[in-house]
Amino acid sequence: MVCKKCEKKLTAVAAPDKWKDGSKNSVAGKGDRKINQNKLLSKSAKIRFNPYESKCRICKTKVNQQQAHYCQQCAYKRGICAMCGKQILDTTSYKQSSK
Repeated sequence: MVCKKCEKKLTAVAAPDKWKDGSKNSVAGKGDRKINQNKLLSKSAKIRFNPYESKCRICKTKVNQQQAHYCQQCAYKRGICAMCGKQILDTTSYKQSSK
């Protein structure tokens, strides 16, 4: 669950364009990308970056969404925005399980 204010942040493309000169997601001036380079043997393979390493503030599980502070289960259960924590729904009359 995401509020209308945070919905603008979700407009990023999930699958970016294939890397080539002139593509929308290529970084100009960064020349360390080589064609036909084995990424498992490169230096960058040793420095792994995990963009989804943030954890839910409530249940401490990994969050599947970028820039989110709460997992989808906790956000839906409490009726809050997963990104900012703003109250969206009134869940007092909902009959939900205790899991």
